[in-house]
Order: sequence, then structure tokens, then C-alpha cells
Amino acid sequence: MENLILSTKNTWCPGCGNFGIQNAFKEVLPEVGKERVVLVTGIGCHGKMADYINVSSFYALHGRTIPVATGIKSANNDLQVICCAGDGDVYNEGISHLLHAAKRNSNITVIVHDNHVFSLTVKQPTSTSPEGFTGSSTPEGHPERPLNPVDLMLSVKASFVARSFVGKQGHLKEVIKEGIEHKGFSFIEVLQPCVAWYNTFPEYAKRVYEMKEIPSSFKEAREKAQEWDYSNEADIPLGVFYKEQKEVLEDKLEKTTEVDIGAILEKSK
Repeated sequence: MENLILSTKNTWCPGCGNFGIQNAFKEVLPEVGKERVVLVTGIGCHGKMADYINVSSFYALHGRTIPVATGIKSANNDLQVICCAGDGDVYNEGISHLLHAAKRNSNITVIVHDNHVFSLTVKQPTSTSPEGFTGSSTPEGHPERPLNPVDLMLSVKASFVARSFVGKQGHLKEVIKEGIEHKGFSFIEVLQPCVAWYNTFPEYAKRVYEMKEIPSSFKEAREKAQEWDYSNEADIPLGVFYKEQKEVLEDKLEKTTEVDIGAILEKSK
């Protein structure tokens, strides 16, 4: 695995949850074939994954990881395109891209590093910060209710929806592997605590639990996703909430571009 990690100096805080995602990702890469992988990252602490993992990569603008990824996948359907995005990156700036890529069933994998805080810019709330969160821009407490991304992805019928936690490395590796191997839009939310600005490690370690199996119906998946609303103190389910095989966007695009250019030119004369 030594050739999977670049020699770039790592500047994540000691104990950062990003190390757990990096470790799981590097273990999965040999199994899925790193030669075909393109990693797209956005702006935020998570974005440094592109500096540390030895695969083809692209740094996108804030909130724009997904349109870049879908563009790469549309141009070369043989590639395995993976996004690493932060919760602020993808749920705030980039949420419209997330929704439409899921709706279209673009064959990419989106791994969200969700620590419920804008860490790189020093502790502002994101869409998944709990109500009452005190940060540098909300010293009196965040007034908004948090978004439930897992339930949101189910509502637009993303074809693979899962959640894991960096404190469960074996589980995280298996979920990432399954998401990458799934043909269709794969959404994986990873609870990735920020030890500097919002350390939820001790709390989540007590509250997370692994689902024994995939919910048997779409209705059950929605109910399971709503057990924890990112603000209450309920136990937090981990695992695959929903999985469905259906035609992907890029295969549809290939069909529409399979035209006889010579015949079209002949008719135009």
C-alpha cells in the first residue's frame, strides 16, 4: 500500500476524522483497481485527500465536485469516478448538484466527510449542524434545524444510500467498497468528527449501531433514516439504507450519441 500514499506533508489536525476515511479508502483502492479511479475533491479539509492519495485527481471549486465528476464520467464511461466532499461543500454550496446527480442516477460515488461544521474557516455551522450549535458566526446558537441528507437522498431515489462512521473502520471500508462497486449513483455519508472545532467522537462512539441488513422496503428505509435527525439524541443507524439497480445516466448518453454521422451529412446535402 506504500505506493497509494503520496509523500506530501499531511496538515490535518492530529486525530482528525479524515485520517479514518483516508485509511479505509486506501485499503479499498487495490480491490477496485486504482488505475481506473479518478478522485474529485472540493474545498475544505476533506479536499486534501487529493494531495495524499496516489490516484488521478481533480480539485474542484467550492460545491462543484459533482458536476466535475459527472463531466469526467460522461467523457469516459470506463473510469471509476469518486467524489470526496465535505458537508459544507456539498450540502450548502453544492446541494443542487447533489440532488440532480442522484435523480439522474449518474454512475459516480459521492463520499461525504460530514463533521457538521465549516472547519477550514474556523467553526461556522453547515446544513447538518444541530440547532443551537455555537460557532464563530453563531455565538448565540444556530437558529436552524439541520438537514437530514440520508433521508433527502432517499426522497430523490438515489440508487445507493449509506452511512458509516470513521470509528468503525471495518464497516467503513465495506460500505465504501460496496458503494464504488454499485453501478449507479452511490451516496455514502461518513460521520467524520472534527477534533478541533466539534469533537463528536465520544458521543457517536456510544450511539452508532450497525444495521443487520438493508431495510426490506423503501418505506422502511425512510423510517430508518428518520430515526436520527442530526439534532436529537437517538441512536444512529449505520449501513446501507437503500440499493436499487436501474439504468445509469452515462449509458443513456452513450445510446443517444450512437448515431451515423455519415448518414446525417448525406441527408443534409
